[in-house]
Amino acid sequence: MTRIEHAKVLVSGAGIAGMALAWWLTEHGAEVTVVERAAAVRDGGYKVDIRGAALTVIERMGLLERVRAARTGVRTGSVVDATGKRVASMDADTFGGRVHDDAELLRGDLATMLHELTADRVTYRFGDAIAALGPEVVFESGHRAAYDLVVGADGLRSRTRALAFGDTGVHDLDHYIAICSVPNHLGLDREELTYVGAGRTALVYSTAGQADAKAMFLFADPGGERPRGTEAQRAFLTAAYAGEGWEVPKLLDAVAGAGDLYFDTISQVRLDGWSRGRVALVGDAAYCASPASGQGTSLALVGAYVLAGELAAAGLDEGPRRYEERMRPFVAANQHLGPANIKRMVLRSRRQVRMSMRMLAVVNRLPGKERLLAKVVEPINKAANAITL
Repeated sequence: MTRIEHAKVLVSGAGIAGMALAWWLTEHGAEVTVVERAAAVRDGGYKVDIRGAALTVIERMGLLERVRAARTGVRTGSVVDATGKRVASMDADTFGGRVHDDAELLRGDLATMLHELTADRVTYRFGDAIAALGPEVVFESGHRAAYDLVVGADGLRSRTRALAFGDTGVHDLDHYIAICSVPNHLGLDREELTYVGAGRTALVYSTAGQADAKAMFLFADPGGERPRGTEAQRAFLTAAYAGEGWEVPKLLDAVAGAGDLYFDTISQVRLDGWSRGRVALVGDAAYCASPASGQGTSLALVGAYVLAGELAAAGLDEGPRRYEERMRPFVAANQHLGPANIKRMVLRSRRQVRMSMRMLAVVNRLPGKERLLAKVVEPINKAANAITL
């Protein structure tokens, strides 16, 4: 018998962290409800990586073979210049900082797996959200219910965090990210191309089994207020890349018709504590490391596993403290990656871009270039394994 058997737990957010936590909580005997503002689990989305300790969590959930089968199949990654010439090319795992069994798959594919795994043991409330916290949780729909524990797994802009903690804890890294589906007008076949301009990077990739492609834009904050609403975000993005070369104008034209645009600041969440009373946080809501870290999905999976395990072992009062104690060093190692990585991903000046292109061209001609380039990504692999489960 665990310390949370028959405990009633509400998880806010049907993302990776929320659904993984729901599964582990039910494994320990809790009765779990997941509330999600969207009408259904979000499918599609960009590609994500599962590395290091997170692979152990996936294996313990019985999902390892499904995850491997769903890998994107991207074979090569290249950096291109303004003419489209491939300045440097390498295998996709080296390009993405993956080693050994690390897996890259679409976020929507992983979300679908987790939903299927939990659908018959978790109560889902789609199309609803938490409106107020108290002795009872009040939902936007008007529904009310009492829970022994509420867990915010609702992302960078967590409503649960705002209600329970007040302080958002969001620290911007002075960059933006935008991602959406675009036509595969370059005819890419499981390939990723990256173009680097001064203060703005654009990349496009295709994955196995998908006819379209995904475009991603990473750019330094040009100043001004963060745009709200899809049209304002599209206009902001277009202005930020005005006059840029390569295929950027065509990609921006495609953004105008995309129905799945994701747009936000590149930010981290830094909080002094991840629980308050009977409210706890997990995943990006607690310790977003930013997309630049490459570790958001892995942090979500490991955090869900550790939180559920500590609650089961120590109970609702002591479990959150032990979870934080276990996770803090792991989170710190992975958050450290974000600011360092974004400086390499988005170069600030034309001079930096020219020097980087020359260096890449030289390295590209060297024998054993993959081994040389692999050293650049050693920090992410070290951080991905900086916890013992």
